[in-house]
Amino acid sequence: MRVLFVGERILGPSEARLINGAHVVLYSKDPEADRAFFSDVLKFNSVDAGHGWLIFALPSAEAAFHDAEQNDRHELYFMCDDIIATLRDLEKMNVPVSEVSEQRWGSIARFTLPGGGSVGIYQPKHPRPR
Repeated sequence: MRVLFVGERILGPSEARLINGAHVVLYSKDPEADRAFFSDVLKFNSVDAGHGWLIFALPSAEAAFHDAEQNDRHELYFMCDDIIATLRDLEKMNVPVSEVSEQRWGSIARFTLPGGGSVGIYQPKHPRPR
């Protein structure tokens, strides 16, 4: 019998969710450097899945669906409470960051990973699901 704990409540098998998490894959020209960045700069916990292949824990997540001309286009944005302070902290660690763009749904920017890719970051203006 599978039992899941949610907060203080125990969920039985009939209440368990079909999906219990998400796995994000980031492709990189220098995955070792980007793994070190996630560990040393962003301070994300990780486990070694074998042979040094790190799997990182991420903060809580949400998903949104936007109109698009084609399917299979996905984006990753980390969220923060204060985008100006977060970008300032990243810059102090020599992480290249973009300017902030104000959108209806949040204040957004990007920061560059050591492997050359960039990741979005935003301070939401909308309520967050819990």
